[in-house]
Amino acid sequence: MTSTLDRTAPRDLTAGFPARLSLTPKTTLAGRLDGAWWPRSRDLEAELPPLAAALEEPWGRVTRVTVNPTRWPVVPHTVAVNGRTLHVGWFTEQDPDKLILLSYTVGRWDLLVIPPETAPAAAARLMAAAAVPGSVLTAGMLMANEAVIGRGIRDARRQEATWEGEGGACMSPFGNPMDASALPLPGDGWR
Repeated sequence: MTSTLDRTAPRDLTAGFPARLSLTPKTTLAGRLDGAWWPRSRDLEAELPPLAAALEEPWGRVTRVTVNPTRWPVVPHTVAVNGRTLHVGWFTEQDPDKLILLSYTVGRWDLLVIPPETAPAAAARLMAAAAVPGSVLTAGMLMANEAVIGRGIRDARRQEATWEGEGGACMSPFGNPMDASALPLPGDGWR
């Protein structure tokens, strides 16, 4: 069987950058997510080392990671991180937009995984939403909400482009541009 990696960024380019993370502040409010991660590619072998390194200070040593294979073309069993081994598992029952990180001594953390091809403005909204302390929104709910927001923004831009393309003309109830002769006369009879 042959596997092809669908990467959005070359592996050597990905390795030189720190992980893009937004973590929930330390608080007594427990939420569904502990933050968000925005990888640069869909290559777990290249993406997990910077993530584990970035989380080592605030959370401790990450020893296991689980993902849903739906979003990752290849799920390696292990990944080398700073001279040690990070074990990677997958579960189809796990939310496809979530990454679970485990540590022997510290615990478990759930991160929203923002797709690498996400626009920066959308990623910023998702990272902020996932880091809200005590939030009851799941990773899937956040992604669905963002899809609706993105659709609304695209529709608004399309409507604005249509308005500008018609020269800002008034529209008839049938969706056709109206010229000045179609407008009703004001009370003084002058146009």
